[in-house]
Amino acid sequence: MPHIAVIGAGITGVTTAYALSERGYDVTVLDRHRYAGMETSFANGGQLSVSNAEVWNKTATILQGLKWMMRRDAPLLVNPKPSWHKYSWMAEFIGQIRHYEANTVETVRLALAARRQMFAMAERENIAFDLEKRGILHFYRDKAGFDKALAVNALLRKGGLERDPVTPEEIRAIEPTLQGAYHGGFFTPSDSTGDIHKFTRGLAEACARRGVAFRYDAAIETIAPAGEGWRIHWLPVGRDDGDARAARWEPLEVDGVVICAGCASRDLAAGLGDRLNIYPVKGYSITVQLHSPESQDAAPQVSILDDATKIVTSRLGRDRFRVAGTAEFNGFNRDIRHDRIEPLVRWTREQFPRVATDRVVAWSGLRPMMPGMLPRVGPGRQRGIFYNTGHGHLGWTLSAATAQIAADAIERGLPVERRRLAA
Repeated sequence: MPHIAVIGAGITGVTTAYALSERGYDVTVLDRHRYAGMETSFANGGQLSVSNAEVWNKTATILQGLKWMMRRDAPLLVNPKPSWHKYSWMAEFIGQIRHYEANTVETVRLALAARRQMFAMAERENIAFDLEKRGILHFYRDKAGFDKALAVNALLRKGGLERDPVTPEEIRAIEPTLQGAYHGGFFTPSDSTGDIHKFTRGLAEACARRGVAFRYDAAIETIAPAGEGWRIHWLPVGRDDGDARAARWEPLEVDGVVICAGCASRDLAAGLGDRLNIYPVKGYSITVQLHSPESQDAAPQVSILDDATKIVTSRLGRDRFRVAGTAEFNGFNRDIRHDRIEPLVRWTREQFPRVATDRVVAWSGLRPMMPGMLPRVGPGRQRGIFYNTGHGHLGWTLSAATAQIAADAIERGLPVERRRLAA
């Protein structure tokens, strides 16, 4: 059987490995961390949100970005420091505005397909990940915001999603803990939430039970042609001295390679002759520890999306509440900035004043974002090279579907009947 290497053990890499193992491939996953799901798949907003499938390619997004440029706590923040990568990405982003409607509808369709696949995987493998099927509630403070959302809703419905407008009274009935005044909102009862890290780790364990090999602490150095296949040179993370190279050099020979490496995919693709203009868009989250019965009762059960502040929430079990948001264009900077975390804490206190915020865990992650907001899935220029990457802020929401699309492409290019290359 063909041997396929999956580069990256985040949500896209692990779902891809699972899809390939189901089809009979010999699979090895390589990741530079010691465990699965340690980067962008660690502490995201927790939403499996078809209702958040609208792509960002709108003139309004650009105008908002310019307006917010001088606000350090802005939902969208761009570091103006010149960078060819950043400005070339933004130019392509603007060029994709004409595809806004088509890309939004396609994202909805992918997300709906992914939902079915993900729930089936979780049930089949008995993965516990704090899943809550309570829906997602979008709210708007004024008529202007609500009217814009009506237009978006038409596109979501065109893609096949049922999402209905709700009145301020219905918002209170859906989630009684919410405070504040709202003009209206939309509720998607079919959406859900959960802990992406728990799911990724659980699915990685399921893959291992199925025979998938994992090589952690593995820093990829080169991916080079080897006969009809590929040779991957890698080093143990933290061991780049001469002795490590001589004693622990472990090239891996495979028939094919799938790049699922998040923001690192761009450089890997360049080395393989492919151009993936992925930009790292940083997001932040806080996990509020609900350590008292009062806080547990005061935190919402239904997932929230506040469109004005671009903040989302998820309830993760009885004693955790995840609040996430913001988009920061600042290169590969992974710093957790207080002025970006403080708005999330302040929003929590405003909307849910009885929730104690004295025990908060802050996190930041880099979303791998393509200019058109749709991921790159399918074959590369060279035979045996494939991609499943660039999912942006919807990696978890789309991953189960794109894993199947990637597996389909691999099955066409490297059928299971093909013999594994000799080592």
